[in-house]
Parts: sequence; structure tokens; C-alpha cells
Amino acid sequence: MTVGFRIRTEFERVDPALVARAAELPVANIGDVLNRMQAMRGGLRAYGGRRTVTGPALTVRARAGDNLMLHRSLDLAKPGDVVVCDAGGDMGTAIMGDIMARYAVSRGIAAFIIDGAVRDIAEMAKLELGVWARGATPAGPYKDGPGEIGYPVACGQLVVMPGDLIAADEDGVVVVPRADAADAIAAAEQHAAKEAKSIASIATGGMDRRWVEETLAGKGCAVR
Repeated sequence: MTVGFRIRTEFERVDPALVARAAELPVANIGDVLNRMQAMRGGLRAYGGRRTVTGPALTVRARAGDNLMLHRSLDLAKPGDVVVCDAGGDMGTAIMGDIMARYAVSRGIAAFIIDGAVRDIAEMAKLELGVWARGATPAGPYKDGPGEIGYPVACGQLVVMPGDLIAADEDGVVVVPRADAADAIAAAEQHAAKEAKSIASIATGGMDRRWVEETLAGKGCAVR
């Protein structure tokens, strides 16, 4: 096994039942209950036709400007997987375009989260595929490697492990560590229910806003 040219296909994916439950929740609610520590940093934009996606992570690490390992991941991914690619944040070269995206759809891949650039974005927007990336450029990639599949990666300033739960919408991307997914989704469901009550109370004019003044008073804030 050579670091920089290695592939691991056997790893445990997050429970599909948890993926389905996460799909019913706003991504922001999931991020909130993880103490706002598991949201990828802003700048990842949704380019694909699917704007809400949940699924287990298949991790890819690519050399900046090179998509050899990303190509290999298309044939190794299982239906419903979210391919998370650490491309070093490079914006000089797109590492994915229309042809790869169309093939991914044929393989049942749910989405790509790319810490780097893509191209052919007009065509990607027509596909039943989620694509989040830092930006777009017409410059095409090299196909030499090195790279890795199925090992930990850094994406959006977060560590992503193979099999982690990925939840993404137009707000951005949240990573739920697989071992914490059951507790996190249960907490997010409760949080979403609480927010639904708040929204309903706004409609009836009964929203309790006393907490704002009470918090300020507790900090010694005086009104003059």
C-alpha cells in the first residue's frame, strides 16, 4: 500500500434509515445541534439540479488540478453515496464537468462535494445530481494522480471520514460523524419541531420575545 496511490473500498456507511430521516430536516437544524462545529465553511455553492441531498460519504483526495482518483470513484461509489473530494481548494482547474456528472447520474450517485472547481455548470444544473463546489472555471484537469479513495480527507475545513453522514442544501454542507449520527438526527428532529412551533406562533402573533431582554439584562445591559 502506497500513501498517495491507495484505495479502500471496505468501510461502514451510516445507517440508511438515518439518511432518510436526515433528508426530512433542514441542514441548518442538523448543524445547530452539533454546536455549529460540523458545517463546512462558507463558499461552497450548489451547482447541480439537486439542491437537497443526504447520504454516506465516499471520500476522495486529489492532487490540485488532477481528477484521476475522482474518475475512479465514479465506478466504486454505491448508489446514494455522496462523493466528498478534497481537491486542495484549487480554483485554477476544474476537476469535474458535464460528462463525469452524467456518468455519475447513471451510477446512482447522489452528489459531489468538491473543495475545488467544476465546469459545464449550465449542463450540471439540468441533472438530477447534487454538486457543491467552490467555483467554476473552463480550464480542464490532468489525469495523472496521485490521490486516495476511502481515507480521511479535509473538505471545507472539516475532517470527513468514509461513511460519515453528509447533509447539503442551498445553505451549504454539514458533516455528521457516523458514530454520532443517531443522536444528532434525533436532536435535530426535536430542534425542527421547536422551530415549527415558533413559526406558527409568529402567524398568530403570540411569539414570546422576552428572552431577548432577559438575556441582555443578565449581561448588565441598561436601557436609557
